[in-house]
Amino acid sequence: MAGHGDPPEGPVPDPGGGEDEYRSVVFDESFVRAARLQEFSAEERMGEHAQAVRSRPGRAPRNGSRQAVTLVLLILLAFGTAIYLGVRNPYMPPADQRAEPLRITVVPLAPQGAVPGGEPARLLARSPAAQHAAGAAGITFPVTGRTGHFSESQVLTALSIAKDYLVASALEPDVLAGATVRPARLLLDPDQLAQFDESVASSRDDGRHAVSGWLVRFDPERVALADPTPRVQGTLRFAETSTDVLEVTADHTVTYALRPAASGAGPTAQASLFTVHRELRLRFDREDLRMHRAELLTSVVQAGPQACAGGAGADGTLRPLLAGERTPASGDPALTDPYATGRPAAASLCGALAPSAQPSL
Repeated sequence: MAGHGDPPEGPVPDPGGGEDEYRSVVFDESFVRAARLQEFSAEERMGEHAQAVRSRPGRAPRNGSRQAVTLVLLILLAFGTAIYLGVRNPYMPPADQRAEPLRITVVPLAPQGAVPGGEPARLLARSPAAQHAAGAAGITFPVTGRTGHFSESQVLTALSIAKDYLVASALEPDVLAGATVRPARLLLDPDQLAQFDESVASSRDDGRHAVSGWLVRFDPERVALADPTPRVQGTLRFAETSTDVLEVTADHTVTYALRPAASGAGPTAQASLFTVHRELRLRFDREDLRMHRAELLTSVVQAGPQACAGGAGADGTLRPLLAGERTPASGDPALTDPYATGRPAAASLCGALAPSAQPSL
């Protein structure tokens, strides 16, 4: 006979071997609280069109919101820090400084007699330029390294720009012939272009606008190159003068073999040597290095043989004395050897070309 808790037809056989198949599922209090559906009470279900259950408001995932807010704050903090450091960083490249005007000194060197003449190869072999390299090969770099605030590559860049300027201003055939000034002009800081252009257009010996301070060029109606490749010897030196400035000093002697522009008979048709000793001081800030340009600070030039008076043409071209020519004695100028190393003596307005600087015939 069925018990009080059993159905009238008797107990239902247990398909799971006597164990309720849902007995392992425990609906504890936390599970019930987390349920999204909740059964309405009997009174609530009596209402018209009442549903059996209602949705419970779920809890927003607080952890995700907190992480999003934290991420936004971190981004804002990092952005603000970057702006602050960018403004206050003492190692940021400074604003480009205006270039100073070039200061120029040109000293003509007068010969002590007639200018020796002959074949270019023979003259060069018997002169101090006999062992000098031909052309740009004579412009060599010193041993380089980083400075306190400039890397080795930046130092090499400064030296390379200095060499490019030396080639463009003293070795380029079209520049020497007075046909163009563009190769040298392209390498100058824009702040110095007005001074350079005025020097080319109206050269004058005022310490600022002698075109010979910027470049070497001859009057093509008077002289021509007897040898297309001048001989060069000298040094390049570099130094960091401030945290933002590199300076390069270029001290070179260039020997040109010249002849008269119009060939003729006699000594004047022979070649002769003309020597230019230039010391240029070039400055580079970081913008100059980036733009591959230079600021010329000082230019001291000794050039001869040429006359002390009228040594430069009206257009600033150099006017060498050619083979067989001489200049009258002018006072008692100090003997000057343009092949000597070190800073040229620029105190006098004219010097006497030392006999040792001339070819020995």
